[in-house]
Amino acid sequence: MDGYNTFKEKIHKKTGIDLSCYKERQMKRRIESLMQRNEYTSYDLYFNALNTDPALLDEFINYLTINVSEFYRNPQQWEVLENEIIPLLLKNKKKLKVWSSACSTGEEPYSLVMLLSKFLPLSQINVLATDIDKGAINKANVGLYSSKSIVNLPKEFINTHFESIGGSYKIKDTIKNSVTFQHINLLKDEYPKDCDLILCRNVMIYFTEEAKNDMYHKFYKSLNRDGVLFVGSTEQIILPNRYNLTPVKTFFYKRI
Repeated sequence: MDGYNTFKEKIHKKTGIDLSCYKERQMKRRIESLMQRNEYTSYDLYFNALNTDPALLDEFINYLTINVSEFYRNPQQWEVLENEIIPLLLKNKKKLKVWSSACSTGEEPYSLVMLLSKFLPLSQINVLATDIDKGAINKANVGLYSSKSIVNLPKEFINTHFESIGGSYKIKDTIKNSVTFQHINLLKDEYPKDCDLILCRNVMIYFTEEAKNDMYHKFYKSLNRDGVLFVGSTEQIILPNRYNLTPVKTFFYKRI
């Protein structure tokens, strides 16, 4: 199917999403699957439809940004965060600046607030949560989740911080009020500054090596001295010294 390069340029101009930063074979497969589902036979026809139908464009961005999330994803890593990383960060500070990048539908930042509440009063906790997908952020603001998405959460958190509504679970406002959601495109927007802890998990695997290199440099600049970057379970950083980062534990890297 021809026309992908022109489609990439048009999408970049329209949405700010640079598809050339994503692994091409993987991204083309996803887009062409979506085109077939909507019965478009060329990239040109599909872009024209995206350009005139806001609902179709929302579906495209949502599908493109691969929103797969759950509370306490990879629970063993959250145990390391609780037992080692957060105590380390709080040694010399009473408050932490925390950024959950690529936060999807909110499970990660809400997990962070619940965990931090074991160390600090909620009034002292604010997690910045960002994503490229405005639809995902809207869902995060609603804060309604399936029983499947909370399966890894400690029972004490489920009992304390959720209301059961039918077969779903709604996050309480006491937790929601400690999260600030913003729209940020990690490939082109400015990153927050002076962060003590940054989470960027299970998103880097979709990007090219060039895009990843650029992002790791930007994450380094976003961290405070001794700040920590927490990455996904398939995303260990090769030669982290290139980015002035050093491993603290597996999947956790400290600014040096």
